[in-house]
Amino acid sequence: MERLFSNESSTRFRSRLGLILSVLGIAVGTGNIWRFPRIVAQNSTVEGGGGFLIAWLLCLFLWSIPLMIAEYGLGKSGRMGVIGSIQKAMGGHHGWLGGFVAFVATAILFYYSVVTAWCLYYVSQLTFVGLPPTMDAAMQQWDGFQASNWPVVLHGVIIAAGSWIVFKGIGTIERVNKVLIPSLLLIILIALVRALSLPNAGEGIAFLFTPDLSVLKEPTLWLEALTQNAWDTGAAWGLILTYAAYMRSQDSVVQSAFITGIGNNIVSLVAAGLIFSTVFGTLSATQTHAEIVDIMKTSGPASTGLTFIWMPQLFEKMVGGRWLGSLFFLGLTMAAFSSLISMIALAQRVFKDVGAKASHAAWGVGLAAFAFGIPSAVNLTIFENQDFVWGVGLMVSGAIIAFAVNRQSAKEFYDQHVHISGRSRLRRIWVFFIKWVIPIEIATLLIWWLTRTIFVYAPDTWYNPLDPFSLATVLGQWAVAACLLYLFRRRLEPKSRGVDAEA
Repeated sequence: MERLFSNESSTRFRSRLGLILSVLGIAVGTGNIWRFPRIVAQNSTVEGGGGFLIAWLLCLFLWSIPLMIAEYGLGKSGRMGVIGSIQKAMGGHHGWLGGFVAFVATAILFYYSVVTAWCLYYVSQLTFVGLPPTMDAAMQQWDGFQASNWPVVLHGVIIAAGSWIVFKGIGTIERVNKVLIPSLLLIILIALVRALSLPNAGEGIAFLFTPDLSVLKEPTLWLEALTQNAWDTGAAWGLILTYAAYMRSQDSVVQSAFITGIGNNIVSLVAAGLIFSTVFGTLSATQTHAEIVDIMKTSGPASTGLTFIWMPQLFEKMVGGRWLGSLFFLGLTMAAFSSLISMIALAQRVFKDVGAKASHAAWGVGLAAFAFGIPSAVNLTIFENQDFVWGVGLMVSGAIIAFAVNRQSAKEFYDQHVHISGRSRLRRIWVFFIKWVIPIEIATLLIWWLTRTIFVYAPDTWYNPLDPFSLATVLGQWAVAACLLYLFRRRLEPKSRGVDAEA
């Protein structure tokens, strides 16, 4: 295999494989393995979850891939981080809008490292301690972990490891992902093969893919499908834009976006097959389909129910379940860690663009991530609040990326930075989506979210900024971040030529 970086410059990927492996490291994370199976179950009927899968696959092309193309194009043309690339595309002093995109991803980093720490802890528990045989034992294991110092300690270890990799440079990031992503895929495939050998595992696969087309009439299902696609592909986070700054000039923006999006969704389907076949294969002998699906819908504390409470119990009931469970959580840790590296890299790239030394930027981001992540590590309510606030903030990030492209003219942007061969049917489709479809989707999502926040999540306290799930706390935290970024917008303007200056 050819080396992944050229001799003449350490700031370009040697091949498309190097780029795709790194971007898959962004996209393939806990959203694929932890969140996706639960969301499928929550949007299934007694017939199956195939109806949701149809909507979810369509949303890949309605939302994720158009925004991925925009991110690849912005990064490749800007050769800077999020702030510099968006300012270059929009002109003037609009870089602070890119700053909001970067801040959302960095705020997610602060608590995402906590999730990675949970995964790492469960690898050690299943490997050296054993599996909990009952619900009470599983809850005691979880509660004991949360009451200890391990969440903070492992949070620090994860941040230190990620910061060191980013400090060593893009070459080290690539080499780490070259190991992590193939290993992750191999682990998931091995676990899937073992799960499929369970009695009644086929019932789980059949349930996963059997469609009930009546659910496609439900607006909520489409909104859930779009939200899940945005979460598990990494579209509009600014992470793809950051890695795209290191693309070779001959690499195709469109092909890279399609490979990333489709590859990510394949991993999600394989992970869902693993979870559904394990759950159905283990419980079908004693429980009905409805009861099994109810278990899979369980959120639990901080949405940990299926993964951290039920899965260890299910592995305990299987022959060879201990090693399979250890492999499962090792794969989950790898997926989370590869995504976490990209979040640290995004923040570091922003600080490098404004003049900070690479080492100062990497370790400075690491120290900030450790400090601001401690509250989420010790308090699940704070964790859930931050997930609520900045997870929804990704919709605003998507709006900013689409706005940056449309500000320049989507047609000109496509011709100059996406596909230089001129007019094509794909160009017309992409321009239509980025100009009309994406803004309509964002407006619809925001209206839906505002409605649910006021009438479902916090109907009596939506105006109270101290309520962790109120409209006021979300808008308040967004406003503080946006105001600070706007006030310091001139200081955030890039002072270097970005990646090209480091060649």
